[in-house]
Amino acid sequence: MAEQTAPPGTPRAQRPAAPARPRTCAEPPAGAGHTGPPGPAAGAPPGIPAASPSDAAVIRDSLGVGLAVGLSGFAFGMTSVGAGLDLLQTCLLSLLVFTGASQFALVGALAAGGNPFTAAAGAFFLGTRNAFYGLRLSQLLALPRAVRPVAAHWVIDETTAVALAQPDRRTARLGFTVTGLTLYVLWNLTTLLGGLGAEALGDTGAWGLDAAGPAAFLALLAPMLRTATERAVAGLAVVVGLGLLPVLPAGVPVLAAALTAPAVLWARGRRTGKDGPR
Repeated sequence: MAEQTAPPGTPRAQRPAAPARPRTCAEPPAGAGHTGPPGPAAGAPPGIPAASPSDAAVIRDSLGVGLAVGLSGFAFGMTSVGAGLDLLQTCLLSLLVFTGASQFALVGALAAGGNPFTAAAGAFFLGTRNAFYGLRLSQLLALPRAVRPVAAHWVIDETTAVALAQPDRRTARLGFTVTGLTLYVLWNLTTLLGGLGAEALGDTGAWGLDAAGPAAFLALLAPMLRTATERAVAGLAVVVGLGLLPVLPAGVPVLAAALTAPAVLWARGRRTGKDGPR
């Protein structure tokens, strides 16, 4: 089509507009060159990633873990007093040791008539796992030096699990603190109440409460056995412990059973090396 032109002298406002130039394939549409960052996800508050859990959810989960595990302090208080420790010794164990598996191992060995040093050695060996937890949490939490001694006392299975489940450092600190505080307060309170109850009942064996410690320990251990290797270690430890119980002093079979873990790992490593590529 020929281009339309206005006669000379026609005002500019009355002149026909020039037709739009066709866009070629090489030219991008308007706005196509924008490469700025995408906006926040729908429904996410500004500045907060949509995947981050809210503080309320972290606190809720941490309180749930603290309340569920803290109630087992009743069993420890009754088992400890039933094993021959007085109420003050029982409460000091929870205040100063604060690791349920080691506490149950100690009073369990004492209840069976074991040597106190052997019982303490078994409890110490069982509690060394917390040192490995501390190595991981020290990098994750990066707490100020002033609060590290207090935080180290709270490095146990439950606080480690809650902290490692969080997506960032801030929520990891929150989960660790809430779980540790809840569990520490409730564990010591229920230890006191359990010890008072055992003193009021007298002979805990007559009520069948002497089995409360091992039962609580197994309840804590069972959910951790997720892989075939872990179940093999647990099964072999039971066989070794029960097999040595009639011939060794109380407390020593526990130490011998603990040696099954490196034995199983060594055997697994050898088998993996043989089956691997050459």
